[in-house]
Amino acid sequence: VHFEGAVAARLASDPATTLGPIAGVLRRADLAVVNLETAITERGTPAAKEFTFRAPPAAFAALDAAGVDVATMANNHGADYGVVGIRDSLAAARQAGFPVIGIGADAEQAFRPQRFTVDGQRIAVIGATQVLDASLAAAWSAGDGKPGLASAYDEKRLLAAVRAARAEADTVVVDLHWGRELEGCPIDRQRALAPKLVAAGADVVVGSHAHVLLGGGYLRGAYVHYGLGNFVFYARGGVTAQSGVLLLTMRGRAVAEAEWVPAEISGGIPLPLEGAAAERAVAAWQALRGCTGLAARPT
Repeated sequence: VHFEGAVAARLASDPATTLGPIAGVLRRADLAVVNLETAITERGTPAAKEFTFRAPPAAFAALDAAGVDVATMANNHGADYGVVGIRDSLAAARQAGFPVIGIGADAEQAFRPQRFTVDGQRIAVIGATQVLDASLAAAWSAGDGKPGLASAYDEKRLLAAVRAARAEADTVVVDLHWGRELEGCPIDRQRALAPKLVAAGADVVVGSHAHVLLGGGYLRGAYVHYGLGNFVFYARGGVTAQSGVLLLTMRGRAVAEAEWVPAEISGGIPLPLEGAAAERAVAAWQALRGCTGLAARPT
């Protein structure tokens, strides 16, 4: 999710309706999570990179109005406007009362899960990024006393965060920024990290970055999805406009059902598909599992 292009005008006009009809799908969930791929700031200096994104604090109002409960900011745009942008993002989230993960005033906060209780079920959600520009990785990664993002390259700290969450939660979700742009199959780094997260206690491992959909399925009893594609984001049409919402039904550690609600991006927002178009999109999504090494059902 970002708020660039046509979506910026929608946000300025009415935050409550910015995400459009997809909000009806998000509100079906007891807990809805998105990847917020932008700094929330109106200050700072843009990083020396090709694309930099920022949005005003009204972005949190738009997410809240659409039924989103928590957003990860651990990605290759969360720190686009430097430490000033990180601090502004944290302040804006705090002011809005909106939970964010994967970003913090230091590593402890960046790796700290957001915790929720739904019908007595304790859920912990952790965010981290495996995608950082090489020239910016050191500056952007949160450290001891250093603001930044939760870097998945610090595997020791990430796995420790998962184990700690496992000890106190019924369901542990890890949302990762990972993969390679426009690559429709998981890359080696993804396939190496996923089983480590599951072994540490993650029940759900999901992520995005490639700007196209990847496949999902079961791994050692957990559910892994390698790429959810674009969502509220400008897209050039074709595969980059294929979008949707992954609805998981959880019973403690067990993923009882995984449903894909397909959509297509138009004017920067995902419009839910219906009828035959939806059926074709779901079939195509299921076929993406073929190169993931994941199972269609729990084993």
